[in-house]
Amino acid sequence: MSDSSAHAAPSASSVRLRVAPSPTGDPHVGTAYMALFNLAFARQQGGQFVLRIEDTDRARFNETSEQQLYDTLGWLGLRWDEGPDVGGPYAPYRQSERLETYRPYVDKLIEDGHAYYCWCSTERLTAMREKQQKLKLPTGYDRLCVGKTREERAELEGFNETPVVRMLVPDDAPTTFEDVIRGTVSAPRPDDQVILKADGFPTYHMAVVVDDHEMGITHVVRGEEWISSTPKHVLLYQWLGLEPPKFAHMPLLRNTNKSKISKRKNPEARLTWFQEQGYLPEAVVNFLGLLAYPPAKGEDGQDVEKFTFEEFSRDFAWSKVNTVGPIFDLKKLEWLNGAWIRDLDLADFTARLQPYLQADGVLGDNPSLGELARLKSVAELIQTRIALLTEASALVRPFYTADADLQIDEDARAGLKDNAGEVLDAAIGALEALHVPAGVLSEESRAGNEWHAEQIEATLREAIVDGMGIKPRFAFGPLRTAVSGARISPPLFESMEILGQHSTLTRLRALRSSLG
Repeated sequence: MSDSSAHAAPSASSVRLRVAPSPTGDPHVGTAYMALFNLAFARQQGGQFVLRIEDTDRARFNETSEQQLYDTLGWLGLRWDEGPDVGGPYAPYRQSERLETYRPYVDKLIEDGHAYYCWCSTERLTAMREKQQKLKLPTGYDRLCVGKTREERAELEGFNETPVVRMLVPDDAPTTFEDVIRGTVSAPRPDDQVILKADGFPTYHMAVVVDDHEMGITHVVRGEEWISSTPKHVLLYQWLGLEPPKFAHMPLLRNTNKSKISKRKNPEARLTWFQEQGYLPEAVVNFLGLLAYPPAKGEDGQDVEKFTFEEFSRDFAWSKVNTVGPIFDLKKLEWLNGAWIRDLDLADFTARLQPYLQADGVLGDNPSLGELARLKSVAELIQTRIALLTEASALVRPFYTADADLQIDEDARAGLKDNAGEVLDAAIGALEALHVPAGVLSEESRAGNEWHAEQIEATLREAIVDGMGIKPRFAFGPLRTAVSGARISPPLFESMEILGQHSTLTRLRALRSSLG
């Protein structure tokens, strides 16, 4: 066995946890969920957090998936201390690069009579399972190959040249184990699980035991779907004379209809989806921390649902984990995201908007200083009005659209009242009269500038609300449509200030002329 096993047994104070995803496509949100709980405990205890890539399933291997794992977990700030990309004392951290590590352990199991070669073909195994199901018998390998040499087995039907290696599970195999979250847990009796495939790659069950031992993992935290496999792993630890880690099985994430979240049916199961939709990483981590775990209590006794990773980690305890499958409530996540957006520093919020605006073609790849300054002004108007960063483009676009290119949305035009033309005429006349000094405003001339939100509002209220007797909530609809092209827009008077007198009047006149 490898030399690292000599120093892999951790000290009592050395807490080491890991997350071990398989690169088989877009990373699953469950990977981040597991990473969060592992990392929270590791950081609280001053231990280490390891990222291991379990890529022994070559049939489902996706070569772009590993980089996506780094990108998405990194985006969430769930950083690891050791892994394929950063190295560490137990490298390599990809199972496909550790094949020589597993073979000595497999050989020891065979030598000790705990494992055996199986030459059964896929066709024979399929027929065997079908027969068991038809007769309503327990499914599992029928041990045709146990005790046989290759030559003896070759004389029987369903022989395959390249064997696999299976565990020889005793009748009295232990089926209970202690779980950090659940206490004593019972699981089904294991069958003779394949531990080494015909291609020389270990199965998950063999590799995970060897790697967790060799990497000194003290706590194996994973989804509850692995409860039924844990007795197999406990057996392997016993047979190999290794100290097993502590096990903690987290509840599975559920849809509102209680079904398991899957990448095939749920777009939000893909970890990349959250960034695409405009969620903040802090909000996603916060949301994941509320799944299967109670919020902290504030001084007033109320639930504190908005918290940072550091706050979550500081007070973390396995005893608080709720084993009932948590509901993945996207409405709750959207609410949280809006709360996080509102609390961002304006400069930070503006910077986070920029890539989404560029992706939507609102901003170019190299915006000018003037465009960025305008963006900060617009961002201040919309920060309290959006729940997702992707919602910004529709609100920001009018500020970066040439006056002549501004399109009026059909629903906005349809919502105009019969008096829209008169309202626009009154607004144009009133706003034309406002004094705006020519050129760049100095501190002295700024005092004479009447083109600011407060003055614009006062002028328009006098002309339309007072002058025409129109109620305030109906008075400014045509102006909003003219300026933004939309029914819903950022605050009107502040928008006019940002656009400037010339653009504002140009847009008001354009809509007025289109009304005939």
